[in-house]
Amino acid sequence: MIELRNISKTYNRKSTDPVVALNDISLTIPEKSFVVVVGANGSGKSTLLNAIAGTTRVDSGSIFIDNTDITRLRDYQRSRWIARIFQDPLMGTAPELTVMENFRLAALRTTSKRLKTGTDEKFAKSVKEKVYILGLGLEHKLNQPMGTLSGGQRQALTLLMAVMDETKILLLDEPTAALDPKTSALILRLADRIIREFSLTVLFVTHQLKDALYYGNRIIRMDGGIIVQDYANTAKTALTIGEVFQWFE
Repeated sequence: MIELRNISKTYNRKSTDPVVALNDISLTIPEKSFVVVVGANGSGKSTLLNAIAGTTRVDSGSIFIDNTDITRLRDYQRSRWIARIFQDPLMGTAPELTVMENFRLAALRTTSKRLKTGTDEKFAKSVKEKVYILGLGLEHKLNQPMGTLSGGQRQALTLLMAVMDETKILLLDEPTAALDPKTSALILRLADRIIREFSLTVLFVTHQLKDALYYGNRIIRMDGGIIVQDYANTAKTALTIGEVFQWFE
């Protein structure tokens, strides 16, 4: 589903203090994989996601999704394949618009821009049914401004909006970092359910080692812009928290 070939990215290249964020990385991620990316701050995790999403242009190398070369495509041109959830619940939604209007914007993300898209009763009913499944009572708040909801509620809705179309890849950039532990656990359970239901391929950046071990079937550790460890996290060869902690020693 995702293939990176010799990807490199250096910030401040012409300065006296260049920062190598990605250093000749090659990586293949099969369809329906749940890959967790861990590493210290500055290891290259976010740049890796940004490169795949298209918000960061790489200096060299190629990026393929579903055997299509997307290296030179902009982020909005990659939206037919990729959806992303950020760590800040305020990102990815329009706070002044209602929940329903935010879902309409999500529907317009990968379709031709028609004024009637998302305005009929069929669309409203579909959104209400999807939101009801969350079990948070938000189906009764569809006409409420998104900005009046809690961070956890917004992240839950953002997850739903991310998979409204035929998204194949979900990038989770520390999606629970700004949430309290209880809400964080709820959002990850919802994400896991949605990922399984829609058979998504996932890259999940996190600092929470327990989450990495519980949700991922593959764990990658980055350091200094390179992948230093790539481990299949299966029931037969599961990592322990102690082993993961040793990665950071």
